[in-house]
Amino acid sequence: MSRVGLGLVVLATLGATTSARAETRPKPNHHRFYVRGGALHVSSLAVSRELELADIDGPASLAVKNGPLAGSGSSIASATVPAATIGYVLPVMHGRLSLETMIGLPFTAKFRATGTLANESIAPMVLGIPTGVPALGPELGEAKAAPPMVTAVYQLHHGGTIRPYAGGGLTVLLAYDAHVTNPILTQVRQPKFEITPAPGLVLQAGVEAKLWKNLYARLDVKFIAFMLARAKVTHIEVKTPELPLFDTVEVGTAKMSVWVNPLIVQGGVGFDF
Repeated sequence: MSRVGLGLVVLATLGATTSARAETRPKPNHHRFYVRGGALHVSSLAVSRELELADIDGPASLAVKNGPLAGSGSSIASATVPAATIGYVLPVMHGRLSLETMIGLPFTAKFRATGTLANESIAPMVLGIPTGVPALGPELGEAKAAPPMVTAVYQLHHGGTIRPYAGGGLTVLLAYDAHVTNPILTQVRQPKFEITPAPGLVLQAGVEAKLWKNLYARLDVKFIAFMLARAKVTHIEVKTPELPLFDTVEVGTAKMSVWVNPLIVQGGVGFDF
């Protein structure tokens, strides 16, 4: 074989090897941002402590005492709102690791009374005389709530049509515009309702399915642990229609502590950019 022919064979072999390596080398993922829009449903797996009464004095001290109200409790109702997830793929770990946050409309957190707080009068008798104060019923109050959060998400299976993932992060429950809605507690005047910020730990899992090119559908589940919401209602005054000397009595302050433990299920569709 001539030198020219041998050179052509070598060049052809090198070209084929380079082409094979190029075909087997994974294509870099240049999509750093992604958005998934849809809706989320928040269910509170609440566990509450007993309602605690405080700052009781004057005539009210003849009917109720400072301290826990035996058998009482509270809960938070479920809610569904529009929401979206925004994520950024970090340039590490071959594009498997992302940072995410969730944005959406604030949802209404409705506080419910349970146990003796809902079914029995908080001040039934004064010195053996009925007060006429009825049971509160299930409705207590409500507030607008927004839980900003940041999570780190790791893709368990990178690439392909189906992409399962798991992650975790931090959040805090911020409540505003809190007000009492119970008709018995607001009959005389509007009490003051305060809710302190409640931090929590986010555990996350979900799956994405490729629909077309960069279009994906997502089902996401988050459980928020160690989130203790503390609420306080002050300046409570109720009517006492059966007491001869008092038309109303100021009860004092009610304190509630609820382990919220929300379960958030979110579905959405969106693009990688």
